[in-house]
Amino acid sequence: MRYFFEAKLERNDGGFFITIPFNVWEVCRLRDVIQADIVLDNRIIQCELLPDEKGKGNYLIQLDDEDVSGIEVGVTHQILLHVTGSIIRMDQNSPYSFEHPVRKIDSMQVIKQPEDGLCGQACVAMLAGRTIAEVITIMDCREWQATMGRVISALNYYGIDHADVINYNEGREVVLPKCCILMEKMGRYCHYLVHYDGLFYDSNLGVLQEYDMSKLLGFLEIKC
Repeated sequence: MRYFFEAKLERNDGGFFITIPFNVWEVCRLRDVIQADIVLDNRIIQCELLPDEKGKGNYLIQLDDEDVSGIEVGVTHQILLHVTGSIIRMDQNSPYSFEHPVRKIDSMQVIKQPEDGLCGQACVAMLAGRTIAEVITIMDCREWQATMGRVISALNYYGIDHADVINYNEGREVVLPKCCILMEKMGRYCHYLVHYDGLFYDSNLGVLQEYDMSKLLGFLEIKC
């Protein structure tokens, strides 16, 4: 997967860095020093992601002088990040594929989560037209364990095609695609909900006509 966001190039004792606006542990399911590459000002740069002093999944993109020669420091740049070795499963002995998905997404029904912490599973269940219980089995995770990596693995299992870039807008105004999974920051976790054809399907609140975009961390487009 690739991740699109806007961030500033800043300087520290080790050279230059860019702060990643999402929790790397939750999204990529990787830890320690992580190999990656970025596109910055039309330049492809090999780099490492290093845990920052906050820990708990917060990472910095570390760059050296040669990497950022001629790139302005302290201003916002558009960043396309590719993390090498993200643990997102593709081949899971699934009966489905992108050519033959579990269903054609031409409508949406809200599914309420039976207890807190199952919003990621509920989103997959809504998109796939399956039960939360089945999705929990496919994702192999229970309450508060659904990460974007696990959600994408489940989408792949059900043959639900999606963009290969996660867009992080961090509350900035954005035009949403017809169908997507929204990520909303909620304390130390993310809350997930589905946008489809102008409505918002929230496993806590039901079907919403409007959504406060200032709460939106990012989204993944679902192709339909």
